[in-house]
Amino acid sequence: MVERVIATDTAQALIARLQARHGEQLMFFQSGGCCDGSAPMCYLVGELTIGPHDRLLGHIGGCPFYISASQYAYWQHTQLVIDVTAGHSDNFSLEGSEGVSFITRSRLFTDAEYAALAPLD
Repeated sequence: MVERVIATDTAQALIARLQARHGEQLMFFQSGGCCDGSAPMCYLVGELTIGPHDRLLGHIGGCPFYISASQYAYWQHTQLVIDVTAGHSDNFSLEGSEGVSFITRSRLFTDAEYAALAPLD
């Protein structure tokens, strides 16, 4: 089964460290940012209100991963691959204290993969 969002082993390990520190109730939101660019943001569940136009893209590390409808329109033909890079970002994501940042890489779905994807709710 092809997933719309996945995480590298490095990102999975960071998610596990954040869950050990903050609890397992974490969530992600793919920001459409202006100042800090587009980045995956990690929050405690409830710190960010999910709106009616936000879509659940999938789960990474057992955590829900959301994206806005407008961002999804741009990214819908790609699989988001969440990874980690060294350095702090200027956002409110939980990994900031770790000296690293989550980043989004992507790859285009093949025609067969895209045809097999279930529609988002």
